[in-house]
Amino acid sequence: MSQARELRAGRTLADPRWAAVLARDPGADGRFVYSVSTTGIFCRPSCGARTARPENVDFHENAATAIAAGFRPCKRCRPDQAPQSRLHAEMVADLCRMIDAADSPPKLAELADHAGLSASHLLRVFRSVTGLTPAGYAAGRRAQRVQARLRACSSVTEALFDAGFNASSRFYENAGALIGMTPTAFRAGGVDTEIRFAIGECALGAILVAASRRGVCAILMGDDAAVLARDLQDLFPQAELIGDDPGFDRLVARVIAFVEAPRLGLDLPLDVRGTAFQQRVWQTLREIPAGTTLSYAELAERVGSPRGARAVAGACAANVLAVAIPCHRIVRTDGSLSGYRWGVERKRTLLAREAAGE
Repeated sequence: MSQARELRAGRTLADPRWAAVLARDPGADGRFVYSVSTTGIFCRPSCGARTARPENVDFHENAATAIAAGFRPCKRCRPDQAPQSRLHAEMVADLCRMIDAADSPPKLAELADHAGLSASHLLRVFRSVTGLTPAGYAAGRRAQRVQARLRACSSVTEALFDAGFNASSRFYENAGALIGMTPTAFRAGGVDTEIRFAIGECALGAILVAASRRGVCAILMGDDAAVLARDLQDLFPQAELIGDDPGFDRLVARVIAFVEAPRLGLDLPLDVRGTAFQQRVWQTLREIPAGTTLSYAELAERVGSPRGARAVAGACAANVLAVAIPCHRIVRTDGSLSGYRWGVERKRTLLAREAAGE
């Protein structure tokens, strides 16, 4: 290899953009393009074409500068067009508007026909953008409509028909999943919902456990029992909170035992309240074995939203069931610990215990 080619190769290898080309990183699309002198073609970083030799590669700010330098756009990755991720996002946004405007959720085949894709391809694209299936998105939107109409309408019957339910039986079958309580209790601001709670002490400090009739709805940790009680009130402002229940202490003891020895497992019914996407993330968290960690990116992959690391981080932050939904098992890509609702030191301790097999 000539000295000039060696210099070109060295310059390419030292450029951080070369790593993105080798990884075919779709996240780098739109940030730059690269050209290959031997073919006269330029590509986006994620292009699946055979990797060029580094001495033949040059980088360009965008398609316009590559074309100005005399290169032609690759017919495979079409770098002169909008990135596929943006096209997918625009298509899914259009489908979401279609779902929102429909009186009843459109069938998957209807959505696929509208998008010009096969049903299976549409399903993959929709989940990669939103983390949900079209049916899951429609259910979440319906839940929002139900809640809004229950607040605004004069009767439950009026609200359920306004929200798109054709039969009251279907509504009441789904009411618990949609709004977390009976429609009448929701209209009253949750005032008829009883939540029992107790506060104990464990090696990680104060711990509050609360449960509704459906199951444990909050496990909070902190340094101050009074602050935990206020946090519970903020989570359920209209519920009737019942403390000092001697029988409930046994449940708190089970949770504390699990905190002290997480590999024992916690077999308790949970009252999990959140959006469809949050519940999807939380269910995936519960499937991570003790002693194992995932990165936010890996968690996003598992929930079907590979570009949704930020969204899954938000779902982890919204979790109010410490240890029962083990968001402490999620770490940064490099393995370092990131923020934790109940403090990074508690996260470190929990992970250390699990790694030690306690």
